[in-house]
Parts: sequence; structure tokens; C-alpha cells
Amino acid sequence: MELRQLQYFVKVARKEHVTQAAEELHVAQSAVSRQIHQLEQELGVSLFMQKGRNLHLTAVGQLFCSRVEMILKDLDRAVNEVHEFLDPEQGEIRLGFPNSLGIHMIPSVVAEFRKLYPNVKFRFRQGTYPTLIRDVVAGEVDLAFISPFPENHDQVTGNVVLTEDLVAILPPSHPLAGEQSIRLNQLKDEKFILFSKGYSLRPIVWHACLEAGFTPKLAFEGEETDTIRGLVAAGMGVSLLPEMALFQSFTLQPSRVRISEPKVTRTIGLIHRADEKLPLVAQSFRMFLLEYFGLQVDTLPAQ
Repeated sequence: MELRQLQYFVKVARKEHVTQAAEELHVAQSAVSRQIHQLEQELGVSLFMQKGRNLHLTAVGQLFCSRVEMILKDLDRAVNEVHEFLDPEQGEIRLGFPNSLGIHMIPSVVAEFRKLYPNVKFRFRQGTYPTLIRDVVAGEVDLAFISPFPENHDQVTGNVVLTEDLVAILPPSHPLAGEQSIRLNQLKDEKFILFSKGYSLRPIVWHACLEAGFTPKLAFEGEETDTIRGLVAAGMGVSLLPEMALFQSFTLQPSRVRISEPKVTRTIGLIHRADEKLPLVAQSFRMFLLEYFGLQVDTLPAQ
């Protein structure tokens, strides 16, 4: 069994098509078909079944594919570790984060880190709370910023690096737009524009409204900070957003007002797999981040 056979097999499994897999691999279609056939002969099973123009994994093919993907990831990680051993200031960091942190925080911390390590590369992946947890557990990313911080999770560990206030955003013409602060229950009769289900900010805002004594009336749901901010600015409703999501300047801007009661915050954590040592370059970035956010590095649990 050859490494090339496993690589070709995984590519065909992902594309569900030999021709498309061959194009991405930059090899002849016949070469891919031959390697898959040899692999099936060696294993003594059929890994694929034909459905129309596509190939689908058989039950045993699905089992084999999940194992092979793990092997290839471990191999990539081993190669990276060798490169990092030869030069710890080079390498690639795979970083996940939610959309709301991509406006200001992620560019800021990455820029500061690259002043110290200009040769380090980054591969970014944005996601929601559940997808970021999944990516960390699956080894798709080394580190992930996540909100809220998962306090009790068997497969990930990390640290709260920041606690951030959420502020009310209102249409500029709203009667409360000029106030320095308001109580959240002053918005009980308003229509709210919230993130869709699956986004971590939605339950934070929802529970804050319940704590203030009312259930928010939904006007719209969205998946982008800019969409929610724009709809509020256009007078379509009100919302709550983290201060960090309001850094950018656009022509159409909502008014922001602090909330005095109840206090609405979110925690932002930095997580990684609990059962795995980070690559050297990712560990360097983690230590940099903890110092950047003012945490005492020497009091943290060892990797």
C-alpha cells in the first residue's frame, strides 16, 4: 500500500468523481483509476459504488476513508514538526475564529505577531460556535478563538482571554439614540434583528432580554455582523452587538448606546485540543496571545 494510493483515494472520495479528482491532482484520469483499483485489490473490498456519474463510498469505504484522513493529517503534522524543528520561526498556524472577531481583533493580533515572526504563515477558518469546536476536535485548526468560552468540554481546553460588553445599536432617528446609557427593558416594544440560530451571540442577547423581563420580537435574522448593523442603521429594528464588531466606519451607521441593566457581556476564549500537544509555532502564537491579553502565562496548565 502506497502513500500515493491513499492520497488519490481521499481525493476521489471528496470529489466523488475520478475526472475532477485527477484534475486537482494534476495527473491523468487513468492513473487515478489504476491506483484506486490496485488499492481495492490489495484490501479485497470495493471502496466505491457508481451512482449516476458520481462515485459514492461504500460502507467499508466510509470506514476506511475516515481512518486514512486521520493518517494523512498526522503525516502532514509530522512534516510540519520537522520543518519547525529545523527553523522554529517558520511554519503555518491554522487559526479559527467567529465572524465578529475578523473585523478588528484577528488582524490586530496577527499583525503584532508577524512583527516578531515575519516568516510564519496563517491559514484562517471562520465558523460558528459548534463548527469551531468541531474543527478543533477534528484537528482542522490548531487554535480557535471562540465565544462564549466553553467552560466544561472534555475534548477542548484553553483560556478566557477577554470579556467584552455588548451595546445596544439603534437607528440614528430612534428617540433613545442620543442617550449615554439605557436599561435593556426600554427596548421591550422594539423589533429586534438577531443572528440566526447556531450563532453564539443570539442566545446571549435572547437571555439578556428575558432577564430584563421581556421576550424579544424578531424582525429579521442574519448571519453577518455587517448585515445586522446595516439593517439597524436603515431603521428596520434594534439589536445588541459587541463593541469590537463596531470598529469599521461605513456611510450608513447605527447609533450605539451602552446598556446599564442588565450587564450584557460575552467571553472570548482561545481553545485547542485537550489531548494533543500543539505544534511549536502554534504554541509560540498561543503564548504570545496570552501575554498580549495580559494573562499570567506561568500560572497556566502545562501542555
